[in-house]
Amino acid sequence: MSHFNWTLDTGTNYHILRTACYPYMKYHCSKREVQDLSMEDKFFRFLKVINLGLPMLFYGLAAIRLISHKEMVRVSDVEEVPIYFLYAEDKGSRF
Repeated sequence: MSHFNWTLDTGTNYHILRTACYPYMKYHCSKREVQDLSMEDKFFRFLKVINLGLPMLFYGLAAIRLISHKEMVRVSDVEEVPIYFLYAEDKGSRF
């Protein structure tokens, strides 16, 4: 899926827009109300198919050189997963 709702147990919903960009996963997350995103999901999937995924491949290969920040996210008591960013998040920002 490329564009979908992700609702937390607290009732907060996020719209997730994601795509592969080898060897990474690129995503955008916005806090929004639940909406039917099936048409947008199909549209983004169509775009990926018609351009053979080449733009995201090149973006991902360029990101190998551009990534400058890594954070470890704990997913269980014993396992952590690295999350890579082009730059560090401003933890004190309003949004």
